Amino acid sequence: MGAELKHNRSLMSKKTKALAGQSFPLGATVLEGGVNFCLFSKNASAVELLLFDKEGRRYPSQTFWLDPRQNKTFYYWHVFLPNIGPGQLYGWRVYGPYAANKGYRFDGNKVLIDPYARAVVMDDYDRQAAIEPGDNSPKSIKSVVVGKEDYDWEGDKPLNHPFSRSIIYEMHVGGFTKHPSSGLPEKLRGTYRGVIEKIPYLKSLGITAVELLPVQQFDPFDVPNELSNYWGYSPIALFAPHHAYSSTSDPLETINEFRDMVKALHRAGIEVILDVVFNHTGEGDETGPTLSFRGIENRAYYMLNKENHHYAYQNFTGTGNTLNANHSVVRRMIRDCLRYWVSEMHIDGFRFDLASVLSRDENGKAIQNPPVLWEIESDPVLAPTKIIAEAWDVHQYQVGSFVGDKWAEWNGKYRDDARRFIKGDNGMAATISNRINASPDLFRKLLRNPNRSINFVTCHDGFTLNDLVSYNDKHNYANGEGNRDGHSSNFSWNCGVEGPTDDPKVERLRQKQARNFLTLLMLSQGTPMLLMGDEVRRTQLGNNNAYCQDNEISWFNWDMVDKNQGLLRFVQKLADFNMSMEFFQEELYWNAPQHLGGSSCTFHGIRLNEPDFGYNSHSLAFTLKNRNYDKRLHVMLNMFWNPLEFELPQSRKWRWKQVINTAAPGPKDILPVDKAPLIKKKVLKVEARSIAVALAEKNWK
Repeated sequence: MGAELKHNRSLMSKKTKALAGQSFPLGATVLEGGVNFCLFSKNASAVELLLFDKEGRRYPSQTFWLDPRQNKTFYYWHVFLPNIGPGQLYGWRVYGPYAANKGYRFDGNKVLIDPYARAVVMDDYDRQAAIEPGDNSPKSIKSVVVGKEDYDWEGDKPLNHPFSRSIIYEMHVGGFTKHPSSGLPEKLRGTYRGVIEKIPYLKSLGITAVELLPVQQFDPFDVPNELSNYWGYSPIALFAPHHAYSSTSDPLETINEFRDMVKALHRAGIEVILDVVFNHTGEGDETGPTLSFRGIENRAYYMLNKENHHYAYQNFTGTGNTLNANHSVVRRMIRDCLRYWVSEMHIDGFRFDLASVLSRDENGKAIQNPPVLWEIESDPVLAPTKIIAEAWDVHQYQVGSFVGDKWAEWNGKYRDDARRFIKGDNGMAATISNRINASPDLFRKLLRNPNRSINFVTCHDGFTLNDLVSYNDKHNYANGEGNRDGHSSNFSWNCGVEGPTDDPKVERLRQKQARNFLTLLMLSQGTPMLLMGDEVRRTQLGNNNAYCQDNEISWFNWDMVDKNQGLLRFVQKLADFNMSMEFFQEELYWNAPQHLGGSSCTFHGIRLNEPDFGYNSHSLAFTLKNRNYDKRLHVMLNMFWNPLEFELPQSRKWRWKQVINTAAPGPKDILPVDKAPLIKKKVLKVEARSIAVALAEKNWK
């Protein structure tokens, strides 16, 4: 540290006299007359704050050495700088021991991002410079001071749709409008403003929430083979909206552009849920860059395990490091971050990537009552928000056993079992009956809200719906990893031909299978989630791990909207059907105690009240009814390769109409009640590999 620190101290600005500052709040806080800066570092021996001019920002224009006698309180380093304000670029240098055998990785040569930075500038960033020895100042990421701007929310507030009235659409901000076919000016493609332009389309789908892949500032270069980090699961500034999704280069305007998007979506009745990454960072393992947390306090921010005389990074995420989420300082940062996105950015909810990591203690051991998860659940600021767990990590699968009463869960079992049943695997009839009923076999507590099961067939990670019915195997060679990456067990079926085909018979089968998946999803109890573009058969050409494909492999091709109008209409009508049926808005499990007022779900086979749960069964039917409703629903699932005749419940008071037939071409595949044909027989022929839905209302003539 010695000579280098003396050199840096000699650069201290004479323009601004630094004052002591205070230890709270963390980060850069605009106060009257200047800005207070505060940073946690327990084991640092010295800390410097660097200011950069907007022009010529490769090197600091001013450097302030923090005197531990007046600029440090306990583990917090702080300083107040008068006469600066919002828009000021800054960074930290933190000095201390570099001792892998003790878990210390301080490096005073590196300019570090403030963990609480609300915005960053990355124009000069070079990831390699943060890995190699030496000063990376010219190629470093700069943090930006953000004040409490007088942004006009125009009365906007989070929407607070209940899960029971929700249909989620998982989408990528950049990929949604980046394709030239979006029809947007080039400046708006792939941006928050681009999303605003496409809100009428989102509204037409009938969805009630968008779940955005990571928009916390991530490292686009954290990928192998000189590709691009497209998904964004490589966070480096948790409070900052990702700069590359902005149509402006001004970091402060990026924040407001994000707010504009949220406000516009709210006006359309659409919630905004963020996919947040609190399980790892873009710094990777010991071979990765020193960007922020590693150089500030490695032992606090990461889970470490002592091996062979040095502390190695524990890797429960498959990315090289694991954030130490239940450390008191990290836990507070996560909570502060969530509160910021809710209070300052009006976010409606969060989906926690690899949330099982957050259930581990500082040594990586799974614990019964993880402090960070209970704090999130009980936080009064977060009380109105949706909180959704991806309830697994590399070594732990907790679907159905995640903590708390508030957490919803991505139901990965639903995805796998729905795929296997629809493709015709043996032994799935009994299992799919549980998935249709919001998975009581997993979640067990029948008084739990069933809509906290987030049901999905596809998501960003894996095949799209089109590829699920078009490929038997993954085709990930474009990722440069020899097709070794991505899941090998996809439970997909190509319907007879691998990849694109002009065979009309295969195409008809694929269309039918797509409708089957969508119908099962929308007619199951729980909260349905669609993947961006599935409604128009978006393809990734068989790539089931397109995390590094920021190109037409991943982007939404808007030409498909016209090409696949039939499927798009089917999805729109299905969403409307789901939202108009009281059965799918209930907050009790079907077959909960009758005195609570819930609905009954009775399972059948091709004969009433005789469900066939045998190994070779590929069919199932169920009837939904409630004494308080003036309608009944009868759903017939035939995944057998021949047509089957299903008995219909008979009653003088009820007459059935067929409203859905996935074997029929559009628009007969889904019909409004007033145009649906009466079923005059006691049985209904359901075509091979198809779903039929009958609706009964009292007093039909």
